[in-house]
Amino acid sequence: MLDLMHRAGMRLLDCQALLFGNVLPFLKAGNRTLRPIVNDELEDIGPRIVPGSIEVKFSARDLVEVMEQLGYRRFMVAGHDRGGRATHRLCLDEPDRIIKACLMDVIPNYHVWTNITKNWVIKTWHWGFMAQPEPFPERLISAVPAEYFIKSRMMIRGGTGIGFLTDTAVNEYIRCYTLKTITGSCRDYRATATCDLDMDKSDKDRKIDIPLLLLWGARGHSPERAKEFLNVWRCYASNIVAHEAIECGHYIQEEVPEKVIQHFISFFKGDDS
Repeated sequence: MLDLMHRAGMRLLDCQALLFGNVLPFLKAGNRTLRPIVNDELEDIGPRIVPGSIEVKFSARDLVEVMEQLGYRRFMVAGHDRGGRATHRLCLDEPDRIIKACLMDVIPNYHVWTNITKNWVIKTWHWGFMAQPEPFPERLISAVPAEYFIKSRMMIRGGTGIGFLTDTAVNEYIRCYTLKTITGSCRDYRATATCDLDMDKSDKDRKIDIPLLLLWGARGHSPERAKEFLNVWRCYASNIVAHEAIECGHYIQEEVPEKVIQHFISFFKGDDS
């Protein structure tokens, strides 16, 4: 699900509409908002380098095609977590199309796999688990009740509990908890460890020079990773315009939407080149 906000010169593509549910109303008030669905059917995902995976390169390509069809050759983009990985790849593959970009609580894939620590393995166990051959993780995940898995998973990953989630948000996560979406998620993680990593190895010395906003949850990572967040990105990006380690967990836009709104308005407004 994608959101396009046409706002006083702002062409902003957001890669995760549900996660940004607390932010979008403030940005799109009084303006036209479009929500096209991309790759809703797993069968329509297109070519995959590794069987049972969804290569991030094709996700980035889909974003370009959607915006092109809507009449926007150049646009701004914001992505959180997995959406942030698609955004990073988009900036590498299509730099002429991106005016500005915001990456939220995501570290470059190449750095993740080449700097593994004990704390990271324990806290982000799902990276290795969901990358196992299909259909092993899909079957195990779908064997437990949706509410149990979602709440348990978010408790471990978030770092600050799940009290900030509304009943509406939780119910929507549960509604979307199907074998199809679980399969898509596992294929995404499978690609992260295989074909995506191969691409990232080839591009590890390339820096994106698009104006960049970095946001991350200071309490959503192990202490050492939270401290090194900005320095890591300085190895992959040469034009970091603004950044903040926000005192929250992983789900920034749901936990502190007002902070995200402030950053978005300050960073994205004005430049319509």
